[in-house]
Amino acid sequence: MIEIRALTEHQEFEEAVALQKTIWGFEEIELLPVRLFVVATKVGGQVFGAFDQGRMVAFLLAIPGLKPGGKYYLHSHMMGVLSDYRNAGIGRMLKLRQREEAAARQIPLVEWTFDPLEVKNAFFNIERLGAVVRRYVLNQYGTTTSALHGGLPTDRCVAEWHIGSDRVASLLSDGKFERPAEAARIEVPTAIQLWKSQDPARAREAQAAISSQFQEYFRSGLAVTGFERADDKGIYILSKWPS
Repeated sequence: MIEIRALTEHQEFEEAVALQKTIWGFEEIELLPVRLFVVATKVGGQVFGAFDQGRMVAFLLAIPGLKPGGKYYLHSHMMGVLSDYRNAGIGRMLKLRQREEAAARQIPLVEWTFDPLEVKNAFFNIERLGAVVRRYVLNQYGTTTSALHGGLPTDRCVAEWHIGSDRVASLLSDGKFERPAEAARIEVPTAIQLWKSQDPARAREAQAAISSQFQEYFRSGLAVTGFERADDKGIYILSKWPS
């Protein structure tokens, strides 16, 4: 039985920092410090943990943001799950708790970034949660020390989770949502994860090509509204989307 609850104690924040080391392998300079977790709880952010018999196995951290025009939202900055607990629905449990708490505060939008080369995360964000993507950021965090990033630029897609939308509500209630007419596709080979360690030049070349496609389609007013998985690739489905 996994328990999801808000983190409030310094010891819990320290556990979340330790999880970062285990999950991503970051060096000390790149860890989110305890102070940030404390501040997030004081200024309208969110800090949740997932516990298995008292042991923290996952966490989520979000901070408040402000859009032009004075519209508030939450930026979900980091979510991590220990490898032994992946594929058990814990990430979804954390996101649903996030949505519930945000809705109670009448915050309509949660955003976060994700690596477009990670097809499993893309499927989760788009097909399991109902997020859409309209923005692509080049090398957002610079080159990190995490082996998971393979020394590549940290290009990121920005997921927009409109938590009260019909799209999200329908998906979470019955697993379905209305799909706009398809306008374009972007394919990501799953082999790119192997290339990161065995052929970095090829991985960088593939990343650059994918980056160019995202930026071109987003400039033309398309958005990522669906995602398909095959044995050897992930496929972003792009459609027209209201601005």
